[in-house]
Amino acid sequence: MAAEVKKEIELAIAHALFLDIVGYSKLSVNEQHAEVEELQEIVRLSDQFRKAETAGRLLRIPTGDGMALVFYKSPEEPAQCAVEISRALKDNARLQVRMGVHNGPVSGVVDVNERINVAGGGINTAQRVMDCGDAGHILLSRHVAEDLAEYERWRPFLHDIGTCEVKHGMRVSVPTFCGGAASRRKVCAIWSARWSWIRATSSPS
Repeated sequence: MAAEVKKEIELAIAHALFLDIVGYSKLSVNEQHAEVEELQEIVRLSDQFRKAETAGRLLRIPTGDGMALVFYKSPEEPAQCAVEISRALKDNARLQVRMGVHNGPVSGVVDVNERINVAGGGINTAQRVMDCGDAGHILLSRHVAEDLAEYERWRPFLHDIGTCEVKHGMRVSVPTFCGGAASRRKVCAIWSARWSWIRATSSPS
């Protein structure tokens, strides 16, 4: 059975949402466990998470300080899930989370316990995009932003903030998703200022 499921998701294009807890390594072990459990509960309560899980088109990958959620229908799924998680965390000053979204190829793997999982560039890039962010931010790869721009409902929330250097010297263009009409201008203004500073200080003299 494991081999059959693995075969089904070979060379699939997935839509990945990668999220982690900012400042996780500075917490005590008890605090780490509590925050991971709290984050998991918030994620499980997301309507988009439930829809994809009910349809059998969602894979969850624990990462210690967070998780990767792999959807298969459209790039709207991880974006919508990220928005719902962000809203649930809005008034939670203690649990600080950042998120990254990318779509790309993944392949099925079976671990030593015969559990099904996936790996590949789609998930790796989602993590690298997320690594460019801070607490409370939802970052997108250029590919995802272009896909979402095809949908009128998403266009007002997509804002380009420049290019970020990530692991192995790789550079990724990272539009940000500013969700919520009330705070959209403020969040995007903060990001614009932050990235102007980063570009200025990282430019060769």
